[in-house]
Amino acid sequence: MQNSKEKRIIVQDVSKTFNIYMDKANSLKEKLLFWNRNKKEKRIVLKDINLTINNGEAVALIGVNGSGKSTLLKLMTKIIYPNSGKIETYGKLTSLLELGAGFHPDFSGRENIYFNASIFGLTKKQIDDRLNDIIEFSELGSYIDNPVRTYSSGMYMRLAFAVAINVDADILLVDEILAVGDQHFQEKCISKMKELKEQGKTMVFVTHSMNTVKEFCTRTIWLSNGVIKMDGNPEEVIEEYLKETL
Repeated sequence: MQNSKEKRIIVQDVSKTFNIYMDKANSLKEKLLFWNRNKKEKRIVLKDINLTINNGEAVALIGVNGSGKSTLLKLMTKIIYPNSGKIETYGKLTSLLELGAGFHPDFSGRENIYFNASIFGLTKKQIDDRLNDIIEFSELGSYIDNPVRTYSSGMYMRLAFAVAINVDADILLVDEILAVGDQHFQEKCISKMKELKEQGKTMVFVTHSMNTVKEFCTRTIWLSNGVIKMDGNPEEVIEEYLKETL
């Protein structure tokens, strides 16, 4: 068994495929009339991925759209599962993958803090103790007591990020949602993630911002067509990535 003080995420021989249906019949009538429509194509999204992410690393997953970055992140959270291979995580994990996931649209931002934080394993007392910090970081002010269905995408992101960074997780997984919102709040999020990195937290995130990768990451993994094309120093990986994609 791996020592959780050294290893946080271990991905072993992981492959993932999805079935893509072509001209899928939606109604019973269509199924009867066009019985031969339901052809499906098996698409390989990830193939034989092996990697280990150590405690305290800040790792960026980069690659063009469709390269498998977000799928790999979802596999790490166990939102979805691999067709083969396995992923082991050690320590408390929190994620920001889908904007507003875990929020109930008819309840206020304040109420959703309690719902969302409880999903991450916090007790009511722990949430009470962190509530003011979460609200202050989100910068939602009086909007915190409005139903979240009235929130803009940027407001959703502010609230989701404010909750995620206040649950004392060992591992933080973040998808491209940091691109949502204004420049000020993006910089605030990066600053907070740097602070968490200094505390020894482990972070993995998907981004298309090469400047963020250079500024923040200790390691970069380049995915291409479902395989790891390069894994190493951010400057070196980005240089090779840009040579191929620009």
